[in-house]
Amino acid sequence: QVQLVQSGGGLVQAGGSLRLSCAASGLTFGRYTMGWFRQAPGKERESVAAISWSGTTYNADSVKGRFTISRDYAKNSVYLQMNSLKPEDTAVYYCAADLDYSGRPPKVNSDDYDYWGQGTQVTVSS
Repeated sequence: QVQLVQSGGGLVQAGGSLRLSCAASGLTFGRYTMGWFRQAPGKERESVAAISWSGTTYNADSVKGRFTISRDYAKNSVYLQMNSLKPEDTAVYYCAADLDYSGRPPKVNSDDYDYWGQGTQVTVSS
């Protein structure tokens, strides 16, 4: 079965960095757009970044210039490098997979994603 297993996250001071990893199995990795979402307490889940099979990326305005999404086809993994973290980045972060090898830009609606990781807490202290 499809599994997305996340690692990374934790507690960091404002201005610090963290790297999230997501290892995919049970799917043809190259046919999936991979995305990172986050959900803070009392808020809706929002798209943070996404990367298509061809490498086209999307970054939310709130993280542009600070977060970088990448993928490694040899390891069937996607990563989110988070720099210059702010307290408002505090949330549970999820990786997700969308079966889409059309070449279109990555989708940002969580309803379009087929599989989800278990979530990992990121807490940024001020």
